[in-house]
Amino acid sequence: MTVPPLARYLVRRVLLAAGVLWAAFTVSFVVLYLLPGDPVATMASGGLDGEPVSPAQLAELRARYGLDEPFAVQYLHRLGAALTGDFGTSIQNGQDVGAAVTQALPPTLEIAVLGLGFAVVFGGALALLATYTRMRWLRQFLLALPSLAVSLPGFWVGLMLVQIVAFGWRLLPSGGVAGPASAILPAVTLGITTGALVAQVLAKSLTQALDQPYATTARAKGAGPVAVHLRHALPNAAVPALTVLGYVTGNLLAGTVVVETVFTRPGLGRLTVTAVGAQDIPLVQGIVVFAALVFVLVNLAVDLVYPLLDPRIATGVHA
Repeated sequence: MTVPPLARYLVRRVLLAAGVLWAAFTVSFVVLYLLPGDPVATMASGGLDGEPVSPAQLAELRARYGLDEPFAVQYLHRLGAALTGDFGTSIQNGQDVGAAVTQALPPTLEIAVLGLGFAVVFGGALALLATYTRMRWLRQFLLALPSLAVSLPGFWVGLMLVQIVAFGWRLLPSGGVAGPASAILPAVTLGITTGALVAQVLAKSLTQALDQPYATTARAKGAGPVAVHLRHALPNAAVPALTVLGYVTGNLLAGTVVVETVFTRPGLGRLTVTAVGAQDIPLVQGIVVFAALVFVLVNLAVDLVYPLLDPRIATGVHA
């Protein structure tokens, strides 16, 4: 029985996604295990209920969280539990890891989705305008903007937006979660770098696509510049941009660590900083695997779009 090329393509992508999740779990576990210090001692450094913690109590806590077991035993035990969706409880406060991630997710998801939307609009519009205009100086100026935006540190962009837009112009809140308006500046901060990457790749792909024979044929048949850009060049140029977009979408969650600190917002970013500082292995692993899951799902969605734009990707034929 012959398996259709599209089915083989999807199976390969799903297996690759599973491998990414396993690697994220394994690397995070090894790194956290090798960190100097004792997470239980860190948790109890101030004492339990104000009382000094005895060595016997520390040993009991380590046994409760399985931290007294050998490395291989801990790894296999946590991996088996993770396969069932159980990442244990936080060493800091005993809260279920899944519940902690779920509670911290909404504020982060709000700015990540808005940031992604801004990145797509900003990057796509910049690339289309730069490749459409016939004014050489404007084209060079627009093509230089993405390189400048990519080089800007996220924390600096956030601080500048707070200083100018929030404190100077008083147009938007400087931080917190006081309504939808408070998410705009953090989302723009996240979206600038992401949009710049999209603009760089899309502009290059559009430039190459506009020089292809099919674009020349379209012009010869009387198609206008807008039609050539949007109907003929853009679908072919979108594949590399989609690849970058799938990659940077996962990085949006990493960017929230800085953004949520700058804008004093609760969320996964600040939760990650706290968990890493306390060496809260179950909580950090839960956050890392969740971020990897988002990355995997987004890239799976991108992989499903690829064959729609170019069926040769699924069949493996590129000529």
